Amino acid sequence: MEHGGHDNLGQILPLVALLVAMALGLAVLTVETARLVGERAVAQAAVVAAAASTSAVDPDDGRSRAHELAVANGAVLEAFGRVGTSVEVTVRVGRARATARAVAVPCRGDRCRPYAYP
Repeated sequence: MEHGGHDNLGQILPLVALLVAMALGLAVLTVETARLVGERAVAQAAVVAAAASTSAVDPDDGRSRAHELAVANGAVLEAFGRVGTSVEVTVRVGRARATARAVAVPCRGDRCRPYAYP
């Protein structure tokens, strides 16, 4: 059925195409954001494990232990630094980077005894 001799069916097609393109763009953005958040969580877990265990267990340099823990958690060790009893570790997972610092504190007294090293 024609209204006044004009065919209006083709006028909405560009708008629908634009909306479909915007929806696809939003879907891609959502997937990429979720992926980056996941990479960030893995990087954070890896760096905390590497920094904490290196500062507490390894009185030497500790770089090799930090590297092992980073790899075991799916990360790549990018930086390792030690100053006294403080350790700073940076790892990368995909596009995400995380840095953590840990300080080994000497444990003294009876309440620390189960955790103290000989």
